Amino acid sequence: MENITVKDMMVPLTGFVSISEDDSLFDAVQALEKAFDIDEGMKYQRKAILVSDKDGKVVGKVSQLDIIRALEPKYDQMDSSRAMSRFGFNTKFIGTMFEQFNLWSKPLDEICRKAPLIKVKRFMYTLTEGEYVDQDASLNEAVHKLIIGSHQSLLVTKEKEIIGILRLKDVFKKVSSRINACKL
Repeated sequence: MENITVKDMMVPLTGFVSISEDDSLFDAVQALEKAFDIDEGMKYQRKAILVSDKDGKVVGKVSQLDIIRALEPKYDQMDSSRAMSRFGFNTKFIGTMFEQFNLWSKPLDEICRKAPLIKVKRFMYTLTEGEYVDQDASLNEAVHKLIIGSHQSLLVTKEKEIIGILRLKDVFKKVSSRINACKL
């Protein structure tokens, strides 16, 4: 796979739905639904939308999980709640946390009131340095970054400008096709 570069595998940014970090949770839901509508029957299906700052630079992503998590602000009181299950916490411990923090105690009926008030920058996933890869990097280097960071995707850059996304899904397809070619 060393002959394959990231740009050979990336999905270009064109066509990706993007919102501003100053938009609301309501706007994020609308944008994500738009992305799903665009995706039907398309080659590149997206599971998140991109978030841009005032200068139009991509600064984060919003997924379905980010939106639902944003509706319960008490998750912010818990340290790294996103990674809890990765560290082997059992169901009983997670259930105790649910009770201790009184999570989801308010009815979902309040969603309509909350959605326009919550800003995207409060709940978006902020990108880290390890989530960028140069378009000319080998696929091997990108796979290493995906694995080490447990990322679902990497942002592809050309001269520090984001030009696309390398998705784990596409890398897996490439790897699986190579493995399947080995069948005797």
